[in-house]
Order: sequence, then structure tokens, then C-alpha cells
Amino acid sequence: MTIGSHLDDFHGLPAFDFPDADEAAAASSLPAPESVAWRIAVDSYDSEEQWPEAFARFLRAVDTRGVRALIVGAWSDVYETAPDAVIEALVAARDQLPSLRGLFLGDIVMEECEISWIVQSDVSPLLNAFPELEEFGVRGGNELVFPAVRHERLRALTVESGGLPAAVVRGIAAGDLPALVSLDLWLGTSEYGGDASVSDLAPILAGERLPNLRRLGLRNSEIQDEVCRALASAPVVARLEDLDISMGVLTDDGANALLAGRPLTHLKSLDLHHNYLGAAVRSRLVETLEAAGVRVDAGEGDAESDEEEDGTVWRFVAVGE
Repeated sequence: MTIGSHLDDFHGLPAFDFPDADEAAAASSLPAPESVAWRIAVDSYDSEEQWPEAFARFLRAVDTRGVRALIVGAWSDVYETAPDAVIEALVAARDQLPSLRGLFLGDIVMEECEISWIVQSDVSPLLNAFPELEEFGVRGGNELVFPAVRHERLRALTVESGGLPAAVVRGIAAGDLPALVSLDLWLGTSEYGGDASVSDLAPILAGERLPNLRRLGLRNSEIQDEVCRALASAPVVARLEDLDISMGVLTDDGANALLAGRPLTHLKSLDLHHNYLGAAVRSRLVETLEAAGVRVDAGEGDAESDEEEDGTVWRFVAVGE
């Protein structure tokens, strides 16, 4: 599976594409500033207009004092150019965006650039520049830098990748995010830079760093069984409402560890679609939790293994390259 479509909505608002320079829409034809999540993008290959130029047009055309959510789409040459100029433009405009509460960096689909080829950068300046931000998302782990930061207001953090560097996981785990309710990490595979281990997740699993966490996603991982074995005894699970371990290489070993660990019957939902579970274990997991009122998405055995002639079995995360 790859990411084939842009975000339809973000931060509770429908996504709206700010017109490109050729369309030159009049301000009167644009939606109210606060009514949409504004997506600003340029061609990802040899664009005639650079992203900061498109953003400057946006600042002139829209009363940005009311803008609540921004989606950064493709910038030019995303496969080889970090979004430093994008980040600098956003930071420079912080005083013009007093109502900004949601920001997503890298809403880029496979036709523009595969997820693991998106070149990212240090995103901490964005969090530092917007202290009122409530939701932040970033796509792409290549060269991504996410040091430990303190942010008083952030409630939702999503990092989507085909391979998340251990340094990024450690930075997020060491952050001081007292308001965070939802954390979603796509750990990915070592083939695309995903070298994080369960030990890097320890501060998150211990439940001490994120006192208000209620939704946790640790997914799209080739070490999904190891993650599940750690979750089985993780203190943080006791106060979660929603747990997402989907999109990864989850086998019977990981599922059995969850069933034998801390009770999950207090959860509102458990998502583990795209997995490699046998029918018996899948049924046992679903029946056990649904009997307690937990909504379970266990998929339908949609993940398929590849087997070599020598008997080697290959299993894949949902989103890699």
C-alpha cells in the first residue's frame, strides 16, 4: 500500500487547495479563513513557483488572522530538497497567524514523491514558533529531526514514515508535552531508516512523560510483535482509550502477548488491521475484546506474505517506500 490521496480533512476541518498562480482566484471566491484547512502546494518536480512564493500569495489573499489550520503540500524537488525555506516562511509569518491551531507538514502522495523519499528537516522551529498549536503532523522520516521540545498546548502529534529514525523516537519520547492526548508514530522498516527499538519507546510506555495521553498509535512497524510484547506490560496502557497497532508485521506471537498481558478490556477501540494473524488467534482476540465492548478492527487477513523457493517468508508493513 502507498499513500495515494491527499488529506481530505485536518484538525476537524475540510481540506481546501489554495489556488495556484495560474488560477489566480479572487479573494471573494475563497472560503472563510476559519472554515477550512488550507493546503498550500506547488509542483514537486521543477516547479516554476517555489512554496514560499505560493505562501506569500496566500498571506496576501486571505485574512490569515482567522486561519485555524494549514496543510503544507509538496514543495519543489521534495525528493532532494529539505523544507527549510518552507519552515522559515512559516516561522516568519507567525504573527500573521494568531489563530493557527493545526499544522501538517508534507501532505505528499506517491505521484509526487514516495513517503520514504521525502526529504524532511528539523521541525522543532515550528513548534517553538506556534505555542498555541494543538495538532501537528509530519510525513516522511528521511533526514527528519525532532529533538525533545516543551509545548504546553499540543494535543495531537502524528509522524508518518516508512522508516522512523531512532533519534526521532527518542526525541519525541523525551519531550515535555503535558497536554498531549493523541500520539501516532509510524515506525516503518530498517530498509528505509526505521532503526528504532522498543527501548527507544520506554519513556512513552512507562506513561510518565505524557500524563494526558489517551490514544496511542505505534504502527506500520516491522517490529510489531516486539512492540506488542512491550505493550503487554506497559503502564501507559491502563489509561489509554484507543490503541492502534495496525499496518505492521503483527503475527500470532505479538497478539498472544497482548492477550496474556495487562487487560485491554477497558479500551474503547483496538485497531490492528493489516496483520499476519492466523484465523484462530484473530478470532480469539476479537471475541475476547468485543465481549467487553471494545471496538476491534482486526482486518480480514489482507496482509499477504511472500515465500521464496527456499522457504524464506517475507512480510511487509503497509507503507514502506
